[in-house]
Amino acid sequence: MAAVPERSFIEICGFERETLPKFRDLTVNLGLTALPGGVKYPDSAGGFHYEESGKLLSVTSNRFIHWSTCGDTVQLVEQSLDTNLLNGAVRLKFLHCPLLPGGVHIQETLNNVVILIVTNQTVHRLVLPHPSCMYRSELVVELQMQSIFTDIGKLNLQDPAHSHVLPALPGQLTSPSASAAWLSSEGDAHFALASTTGGILVVKLPPYDVQGCVTLLELKQSSVMQRLAGWMPTAIRGEHLPSDLPISLAVRQLEDDTFIFALCQDHKLRMWSYKDQLCLMVADMLEYIPVSRGVRLSPGQGHKLRLSFSSSTGLCLAVYLSVPKSGQFCVLQLVATESNRYSLDHISSLFPTQETLVDFALTSTDVWGLWLDNDNQTVVKYINFEHNVGGQWNQVFVQPPPEEEVNIGVDQDPRETYLEVIFSPVRFTASAIMKALQIYRRGTERIFDLSWESLKKEVTMAVENELQSSVTEYEFCQEEYRQLQVEFWSKFYACCLQYQEALSMPLALHVNPATSMVCLLKKGFVSFLLPCLAVDHLYLSSDEYLSSEDETPVTEDPEVGRDVLQLVQCLRLVNVSLLGDMAYAMEKALEHLQSPERAAEQVLENLLATDNDNVIEDIQNKLQDIRNPIGAMAVLLREMDLETEGEGKGEAGLAAGQTLSMRLSLSQLYGSSVAVTVVCQAVCQVAMTRALLCRDLLILQQLYLRVGDNVFLGEGGQLLQLQQDLIPRTSLLLCSYYLLKWASQCLSSPVPLDTLDANLQHLSVLELSDSPALAPNKSVLSPQTVVELFYQNVARKAIISQIHSQQSTLLGQAVLNWPQMVSSVVLLLSQHLWPSNPSFLFPECLMGNCQYTQLQEYIRLIAPWCQVNVGSCRFVLGQCYLATGEGHKALQCFQEAAPEVEKEEFLVRLTGTEDEEVGMAPRLQYYNKVLRLLEDIGLPVLVIQLATVAISEATNDVRSQAALRTRIFKHHLDLGHNSQAYEALTQNPDPSRQLDCLRQLVVVLCERSQLQDLVQFPYVNLHDEVVSIIESRARAVDLMAHNYYELLYAFHINRHNYRKAGTVMFEYGMRLGREVRTRHGLQKQVNCFLAAMNCLRLIRPDYAWIVQPVSGGVYERPGTSPKRNYDGECAAGPANRQIEILELKDLEKEYILARNRLTLAQHDPSSAGNTGSAPVVEMVTLLVQAGLFDSALSLCKTFRLSLTPVFEGLAFKCIQLQYGAEASQNEAWNWLAANHLSTVITTKESSATDEAWHLLASYLERHPSQNAQHHRCVINMLLSHGVPLPDWLVNSYKVVDAAALLRIYLNYDLLESAVDLVLEYVDALLGKGHQYFGIERPLSATAPLVWLPYTSVDQLLQALNENQSNANNANLNSKLLDKLEEYHKLVEQATHHRIMAQ
Repeated sequence: MAAVPERSFIEICGFERETLPKFRDLTVNLGLTALPGGVKYPDSAGGFHYEESGKLLSVTSNRFIHWSTCGDTVQLVEQSLDTNLLNGAVRLKFLHCPLLPGGVHIQETLNNVVILIVTNQTVHRLVLPHPSCMYRSELVVELQMQSIFTDIGKLNLQDPAHSHVLPALPGQLTSPSASAAWLSSEGDAHFALASTTGGILVVKLPPYDVQGCVTLLELKQSSVMQRLAGWMPTAIRGEHLPSDLPISLAVRQLEDDTFIFALCQDHKLRMWSYKDQLCLMVADMLEYIPVSRGVRLSPGQGHKLRLSFSSSTGLCLAVYLSVPKSGQFCVLQLVATESNRYSLDHISSLFPTQETLVDFALTSTDVWGLWLDNDNQTVVKYINFEHNVGGQWNQVFVQPPPEEEVNIGVDQDPRETYLEVIFSPVRFTASAIMKALQIYRRGTERIFDLSWESLKKEVTMAVENELQSSVTEYEFCQEEYRQLQVEFWSKFYACCLQYQEALSMPLALHVNPATSMVCLLKKGFVSFLLPCLAVDHLYLSSDEYLSSEDETPVTEDPEVGRDVLQLVQCLRLVNVSLLGDMAYAMEKALEHLQSPERAAEQVLENLLATDNDNVIEDIQNKLQDIRNPIGAMAVLLREMDLETEGEGKGEAGLAAGQTLSMRLSLSQLYGSSVAVTVVCQAVCQVAMTRALLCRDLLILQQLYLRVGDNVFLGEGGQLLQLQQDLIPRTSLLLCSYYLLKWASQCLSSPVPLDTLDANLQHLSVLELSDSPALAPNKSVLSPQTVVELFYQNVARKAIISQIHSQQSTLLGQAVLNWPQMVSSVVLLLSQHLWPSNPSFLFPECLMGNCQYTQLQEYIRLIAPWCQVNVGSCRFVLGQCYLATGEGHKALQCFQEAAPEVEKEEFLVRLTGTEDEEVGMAPRLQYYNKVLRLLEDIGLPVLVIQLATVAISEATNDVRSQAALRTRIFKHHLDLGHNSQAYEALTQNPDPSRQLDCLRQLVVVLCERSQLQDLVQFPYVNLHDEVVSIIESRARAVDLMAHNYYELLYAFHINRHNYRKAGTVMFEYGMRLGREVRTRHGLQKQVNCFLAAMNCLRLIRPDYAWIVQPVSGGVYERPGTSPKRNYDGECAAGPANRQIEILELKDLEKEYILARNRLTLAQHDPSSAGNTGSAPVVEMVTLLVQAGLFDSALSLCKTFRLSLTPVFEGLAFKCIQLQYGAEASQNEAWNWLAANHLSTVITTKESSATDEAWHLLASYLERHPSQNAQHHRCVINMLLSHGVPLPDWLVNSYKVVDAAALLRIYLNYDLLESAVDLVLEYVDALLGKGHQYFGIERPLSATAPLVWLPYTSVDQLLQALNENQSNANNANLNSKLLDKLEEYHKLVEQATHHRIMAQ
């Protein structure tokens, strides 16, 4: 139940927490001066409600205007309970023209809202657009709308159409304060003012958009009529104020006439017809006063008049007759008789007990009154003037002023305590705090543009500065400084109390008869009256009301009802007897999560110890009157328990079967900041009241236990029930309502947009970002409480949906009933906040709006006693810890939430099944979501820990195990935990995932250069896979950027697989030669071939071979796309190649070739790009061209190539140097230095040319050839370039092959040299210099046979004979013939001797 309404109401103050000025100031200056006498009118206020303010689909739904006057200024504010209105506050100042009390009258037409204002010298008409004209469409979807005051600044308020100056009457010193105003059906504006002559002055302004003259009319009785109406002595009525002076005016338009009702100071009510300008009725109000003696002689200065019209009762009048020491309301009904005569029927006379009436209002059934009592405190009551019990007024529990003293615990800082109290959302308005700060500073500067937090800082600085300036000593003990703090903060607190009291001064009541909404208009703010629930009514009621009630709606059993009333009276006695420190101790016990039962027991002991007034004895006496205390307590607990059976499902009902306009109107209902504040403060008020009730009940129950004998509890079973059922339930309710009170007063924290965006991203990982509880914050309150945040963004729509689906009659009415609607909204909001209900929207909303500190405090408060949504609370607490960087605490919370995954709605929604999670256990789904969250935030250590826990839940789910192992592997690898990553990899039950992890391990460790770990892992049953992965990576990536080949080499070496290691390095070297044509690449290639050779040398010679890697680097790699031809067709794979075996000697050849390439690149860096894949023959040529003859010779010998190109190249270099310039000499030293020069020491300084010739000679000497072809090629090179042969070359060649030298001479037509050679050769044969031609023994009969190249000699002779004309040739020919003849003779002799010797 928990929501039984009572007849009483409670005031809810919607304090503003905005310090920025919201009023726009406009000044109206008509050039007038203040009237003499300086009349000061009291402040006044009033309100206006639109005709369709109670219609749900109207643009004016729940929309109203309220105003207040102060001197010559009027403040106009338009507010809406559904939508925030922009530019809705304006302040008008009528220079030197104070406004009459109640001098603002507002009416609406079809297209306009017209505001009629009356001052003591002027009347004004403001014509503003009607809201329905500002928004033509019936679908209003904006969160904020423009007020009708938006364009008021565009009006020329000095224009005659808007303003008119009243004529000055002769001898007028004072201005009557009564006034009324209305609009006629033609659009004329009428102002009725009390005339100092006793009549009524009516000023009529023509329609706003029509040219016309202002007319004045005075309604006044003739002297005869005055005498007939009554007589009052001049001495009594005063010289200047006639007896029929109107004190209160009211106007009502009926049919085609307008009736003006005037309540005059002669206690008579006069009714005027404006149409006929006649007084139609005079009624003496003293006839309705039981004892009127003496009253007639005193003028009725405080009388008030109100009208009410309804279709059922017609026009009713309520007259308040202000009689000394008393007052009386008379409710009368206007009755029309024949021949245009009227009379009044008396309906009721009502007698209030208060004296000073501030204002009252009349509806078709009730009279509402506003008083100030003797202590200047506000009193509001109402009564049904037709149906009431003994004239008893119904109570309205007004908001009490803030407590005058603040309790400060010994363990509390005074500054923090006072700041918490002052800036509590339910105690002080921002205006009161700012005014108190202004006075406290004693400064003249005005304080503007301060946020709530900035205002708090300013207050702190002001008080602390004041404290510091008053200190004269430099050293204080802690207690002295604490006392100083209390002194100065209490002084500022007193200032706040003073200004809050001033701003809380009541000015008027505003009642909307259509919606039954009652507002209390105060000087500084507006408060709303809400129905008081039955339990709250009983607890808040005064003793006189409780003693006069015989029944209560909380139960139908009259016996139980009487017991409940007696019990509540006892509770009130407990409340009164509690001292401030006792209440404070109880409050702190709840805050510190101490046992409420134990705290109540301690408070009771303190009460018994300090019971000087025998209050406990009085309570015990009253307890004896309760027949069944257990039953009475059970009724109270049942009424206060807000626990529901299940969560309301309203969203579907809101969307189904309704028009778009209805759905939009419902979506905005009670959504403005005003409604948010009122509803949430109502929840706070209920929570505070019921927390006190539960506290007092718990203390009373402890008293029962202390005196628990049969006198009070009857049978022993009741005592057991009290101990085991009622006290625990009371304690639980106390904690719950304390939680609601805390949440209603806890301010939310401003959150930067980037934090909100990051939080939304994290929630999207959990797939909660579209939850209704995570709607973005659209608040315009600054700041707002967490309950206001929750109501505005989440709860309101859910509540309206619940009302629509469960209480459709409320929304189906023609007019929205404010008391019924707001009661339902407050109850449902309280149920959403109730921690024992299954709804988890409130904590979810706090989480979604990054209110982590508040959420942690919420969970701390409910943790010891709330058993609902335990897992969900642990989860959102984990979210809080994540946000504050306490990851390990968050992980613990997430683990604690796991057992509740299938039990709680929030966690069930959190673990919503995805496609890939079909068939997975809910707890595993939960772990997956949390793991994604932790990964998104970037907490790999926590991911590993939670995944390890989750594996224990997936014992029968291989797929989940594989996914979790993969997660563990990934994050271990990211953290650099290589061994743990390898272990996770080996434990993965899914081969494909295992292979993926292995591939990632290899790649990542290579990129990190952590090759030692990679090589040393054992890879049990994964050896081939590792090799395959590294090989595929090696063949797929850039050779110079990654070192996969070297890794694979180390991998095989570590396992003593030298042949594979050699194969890897040889393949690496081959690819380097093809793909990396740089000096660095060549260096690496040489090293690779060396490593490969070393590997093969470590193997027995029989096995020292490898398989030739595939040429061109085309490999079968996993995932490689198929090769295609120009037509797009898949190209045929290469034909099977014959396997080629490479032995050590083959590797040595490749090494030497690579080494020579490197040598060439080192000598000439520009040649590196050309040498990488050059064949051997071409390589020899390149080396020769570069002058690297040693390398060229080595290469030729290795590959068994002819050395001729080397000698030819060197010979050519010598020729170039022989005839080159000085520059070529210098350059020659570079390549000469690269070759092995002779070490012969000479005293002569040798040139580069000499060294080149020496190098050539040494080569010819070190590298002999068959038939001396090296000499021949050198000589040919020299002779072909016309270079004379060096003697050493000729001499060396003569030794080897003189005949060949002769042929060369002949070929190059060197006849003289040829002749000299033949002559020398013949001499050698004959024994002269035979050693120079390699002849061991000269010609003789005993020596071996010798020979002479006769063919070449003949050719020489032929050449000489052919050119006999040349004397030299002839001479040469002669010498040659002579020598040959000599030779022949000797040959004949030797031959003869040999023959003879045989």
